[in-house]
Amino acid sequence: MNLAHGDFDITITPQAQDAGAGSTLGRMTLEKMFRGDIEGTSKGEMLTAMMENDSAVYAAIERVTGTLHGRRGSFVLVHQGIAKCGEQSLKIVVAPDSGTDELRGIAGEMKILIEEGKHSYILDYSLADE
Repeated sequence: MNLAHGDFDITITPQAQDAGAGSTLGRMTLEKMFRGDIEGTSKGEMLTAMMENDSAVYAAIERVTGTLHGRRGSFVLVHQGIAKCGEQSLKIVVAPDSGTDELRGIAGEMKILIEEGKHSYILDYSLADE
């Protein structure tokens, strides 16, 4: 496995919201600018549900386009986030068969760290030709 590190800026733009009994559903667009071992951008969509007791869930799909350790291409990340009673879990995986060009055959998982409002990533990945 290979490790890629860096940081990113994110813009989240609300698209729709539906408040109902016990929860509020939302849809947002995502745009990111990656720096570090990933140099590029991503665009995506996020769905959320916020419950009255401060629990929340989200699912998102984003396509990252640029270079990864100098290899050009794109790949898709799939997010699943859950927050309950102050505990949070987040799983982000590279979608199977989503790699293009020099990133064809990519597989792996990403971790996102947020410290003092700044976002960084660690991508643990492999490529089919390695």
